[in-house]
Amino acid sequence: MKSFFVGLLLTSAAVLMLAADNPSFSGKWKVHTSVAGNESDSDCTFTQKDNDVTGSCTSDNGTVKTVGKIDGSKINWSYDSDYNGTALTVKFSGALDSTMTKMSGSVNVEPFGVDGDFTATQTK
Repeated sequence: MKSFFVGLLLTSAAVLMLAADNPSFSGKWKVHTSVAGNESDSDCTFTQKDNDVTGSCTSDNGTVKTVGKIDGSKINWSYDSDYNGTALTVKFSGALDSTMTKMSGSVNVEPFGVDGDFTATQTK
C-alpha cells in the first residue's frame, strides 16, 4: 500500500512539472498597442488547445477573430481587418514573462509594412 502512495505522489509530481512547462495562454487579456504613433487598447479573449490559439479582440473599431500559435513562452497571433477599405493583417509576435500573466513584443501591419510594439496583461 505504501508503494502505491509513493507511485501516486511521483505521478502527480510529474504531471505538475509538465503543466509548468506548458503554460496556458487561455483567458482574457488587456492589450495595448503602439503602431506608427497610434495608440490603441483591446480586450482580447484567447483559447489555447495544444499549440493552437484562437479567440477575438474588441476595440473601438469593433471585434475581430484571432488565430495564432504558442511555443513555450513565445506567442504569435494575427487578425484580418481593413483600413479605409484596404484589407490588412495585423501580426503580433511576443513572449510571456515568467509569471505567465504579462507579455510584450512587436506588431506588424501588412501590406503597409508598419511596425510597432505591444504589451498585454492577463485579466482572467
